[in-house]
Amino acid sequence: MSNDRIAHVLIHGRVQGVGFRAWTHHQAELHGLKGWVRNRRDGNVEAVFSGPGEMVEVMLKACHQGPAGCLVQLVEPVEGTDPELGDADGFEVRGTV
Repeated sequence: MSNDRIAHVLIHGRVQGVGFRAWTHHQAELHGLKGWVRNRRDGNVEAVFSGPGEMVEVMLKACHQGPAGCLVQLVEPVEGTDPELGDADGFEVRGTV
């Protein structure tokens, strides 16, 4: 039985223009996660993390802190979605939506 998990989240706060996407990409790869991250025009960052449940949880906790210069106010789960993972072999930074 697999303990893999998928988390789709919106990260609110001062999270654009501070290297949040690059930091997220690096952290996700360090934790062996698949998925993607992108900026949203509303000023938030959106991300999908997929992999071992414990590593997804570590990544979500890390997102509450983020890189230097950011100010995370909320990491909000996006409910009721079946997010497309994109590159099945890794983690990608996507364009703004």
